[in-house]
Amino acid sequence: MASAITPVLELTGIHKEFPGVKALNDAGLRLYPGEVHTLMGQNGAGKSTLIKVLTGVHGPDRGRMVLLGHEISPQSTLEAQELGISTVYQEVNLCPNLSVAENIFIGRYPRKWGMVDWRGMREQARKLLLDLEVDIDVAAPLSRYPLAIQQMVAISRALNISSRVLILDEPTSSLDEAEVQLLFRVLRRLREQGMAILFVTHFLDQTYAISDRITVMRNGEREGEYAASELSRLALVNKMIGAAADAAPPGTAGASAQAAIAASTTETAPAQGELALDVDGDAANKQPGGTAASGEAAPVLLRARGLARRGVLQPVDIDVREGEVLGLAGLLGSGRTELARLLFGADRADGGSVRIGEHEGIFLTPREAIGSGIGFCSEDRKLEGAVLSLSVRENLILALQARTGMLRAIPLKRQQELAEEYVKALGIKTASIETPIGSLSGGNQQKVLLARWLATSPKLMILDEPTRGIDVRAKQEIMDYVTALCRKGMSILFISSELPEVLRCSDRMVIMRDRAACGEYTRGQLDEESVLQVIAGEAA
Repeated sequence: MASAITPVLELTGIHKEFPGVKALNDAGLRLYPGEVHTLMGQNGAGKSTLIKVLTGVHGPDRGRMVLLGHEISPQSTLEAQELGISTVYQEVNLCPNLSVAENIFIGRYPRKWGMVDWRGMREQARKLLLDLEVDIDVAAPLSRYPLAIQQMVAISRALNISSRVLILDEPTSSLDEAEVQLLFRVLRRLREQGMAILFVTHFLDQTYAISDRITVMRNGEREGEYAASELSRLALVNKMIGAAADAAPPGTAGASAQAAIAASTTETAPAQGELALDVDGDAANKQPGGTAASGEAAPVLLRARGLARRGVLQPVDIDVREGEVLGLAGLLGSGRTELARLLFGADRADGGSVRIGEHEGIFLTPREAIGSGIGFCSEDRKLEGAVLSLSVRENLILALQARTGMLRAIPLKRQQELAEEYVKALGIKTASIETPIGSLSGGNQQKVLLARWLATSPKLMILDEPTRGIDVRAKQEIMDYVTALCRKGMSILFISSELPEVLRCSDRMVIMRDRAACGEYTRGQLDEESVLQVIAGEAA
């Protein structure tokens, strides 16, 4: 760990507000030479905003930034680079059609006799990359090389611009394990040379593999700064999510975590909530939790084996049973959403298979998944869910129309009947089915999106953060309705960052950590504290 007394860079009392949002509130950060300092926090904690303030994308409303003893206030990323602060982002921001050397020196080509010194530029580029243990043809197009090498090129460019502070914003999110280790070897060498490195990640294993110190952010504030060697994984997870205790009381959560690992089965408790809607007009003939009336486990509806995507998700095996809620728990970036998107065909899997009904193999498109009886409510309601300028009716029939095909338009009268039916059934508060969905509250928008997929009569509904950003009453209404659907035999894959919600609703739970499934548990095996232990990797 760095032993310098004076930090290279120090931010204190940073405030930043956007219309209706307080993004940063008295946030701070200290970076020392010769250290890797990791910035951790859940989605919305303020990490990205703090970096944008530091690199001149946003100006702070108030606060101080001091670099090498001098107060700074960069007004642009170019000015930040000139001060010695460079950033390498998750998505490599380079030009794949240009050569490696051109990408490193773009905008700063060395010149000789008024002309670009191509030979000198290639020699300098090769030397810069060799310093990072990368020996490649710098005259070749960047597109020829894998993402890990492109990351190294981006780092070489950043180091060639600046040698004081290097910021790496989620640089490993698309790298496999071997590529991550290559990056970490480079970071350790830069650390030995005295570089101050700010590393932003969601991955716990990577945090402890490379970090000297950790700053935790929560709700736009700095929760604390800690030596990595003195902060346990469980304590880190608790600080990120705001849990009250750093460790489980003796004989309670710790014992339940151990029991969860050892136990093989447990009796499934009844699902929560009352029947909100008689979906098909008949009395339910199944017990909640995917358990048949005889007490035997219900048949498997969907079976995924070895489902994976390079740099995104390690091979995962899961089963979803008929009429059950299968919860996915884990921190942001653990692989929950990535797994859901691969199951639905929104992203293309590199390997593995999915079996549901007559389909076996990976889904190549969402339309294939819809045709096999899968519905998907994305976590990003505004970007991937609601079309804000369209009416409630138009939004509601989109998935059904996609399954039917664009050449077989659903008659307007049928659209109106469906919209009126679901508006009434789900209690959607809207002046009319022709009201633009953008004028509805978040909770009512979410109900419309839920209705969109229910109109397709899915066998499996994937709900990714269905209650994010909506009020308590709307949350309860949605979760009661989800429970009612399971009582009628529909299966639910339920993803939520709110652990009490996942524990309350799930019949079984799969816990994700660092892009992999690390445990499967039935209702009653875990409590909130023991889930955190499994997420942190501290359960036996």
